[in-house]
Amino acid sequence: MTAAAIAFEAVSKRYGTQSVLDDISFSIGRGEFVAIVGPSGSGKTTLLRLVNRLSEATDGVVRIGGEDILSLDPIALRRRTGYVFQGIGLFPHLTVAENIAITPRLLGWEPGRRKARADELLALMRLDTDYATRFPHELSGGERQRVGIARALAAGPDIVLMDEPFSALDALTREALGDDYRRLHAALDLTSVMITHDMLEALLLADRIIVVREGRIIADGRPPDLMRRDDDPFLRELLDTPRRHAERLGAFIAGPPP
Repeated sequence: MTAAAIAFEAVSKRYGTQSVLDDISFSIGRGEFVAIVGPSGSGKTTLLRLVNRLSEATDGVVRIGGEDILSLDPIALRRRTGYVFQGIGLFPHLTVAENIAITPRLLGWEPGRRKARADELLALMRLDTDYATRFPHELSGGERQRVGIARALAAGPDIVLMDEPFSALDALTREALGDDYRRLHAALDLTSVMITHDMLEALLLADRIIVVREGRIIADGRPPDLMRRDDDPFLRELLDTPRRHAERLGAFIAGPPP
């Protein structure tokens, strides 16, 4: 039996007496695209940070490919796990190509291989090769986030973690970039975990949605299954906005009655 790409086993996280995550258990299969949705302060970003040991569980076990992550070197773990930051986090004094090649350089790749990988990823992210010599301040927000995704993919990780990756972008850029990442997820056979507060974004992009509230999982399922649920007031509230959008769009398309 193949081990899950990521598994949480009775995981809790506390800061002093404050409980952030409480007895969380779930697993993510290889190749899944999972969105973790919840309001601010629900524990969703802490949950993501536990996967690559930017934070460590107070209780329980987190596993990557069946291995307890506490048995793994944290630096090596982070270099094999892509991470896309909410604030992009490009180094302003480095070119686009140098930003993309940060992890390969730390892994000791020789310069020609780093350049080839940067060029390959620019093409995958629909950016011309002349972007390689530009600096972050010369790019739009959407272009910077494309470079941030390319950097996360540079060393060929199996797992990519994304913390509100598209939240700062305008609606058109956000949709285009989300669609492009979804294409790359399938083409590169990635396991992707995306944190978002936007239920509509989760419904459109993810194979599966985990809803977190006050440090606990309150729902876990495929988007169509969650849309049919009506048993939890908080989940219903999260789903109300996408439902209203769908109803209004349907009414607009149908037009006034004859």
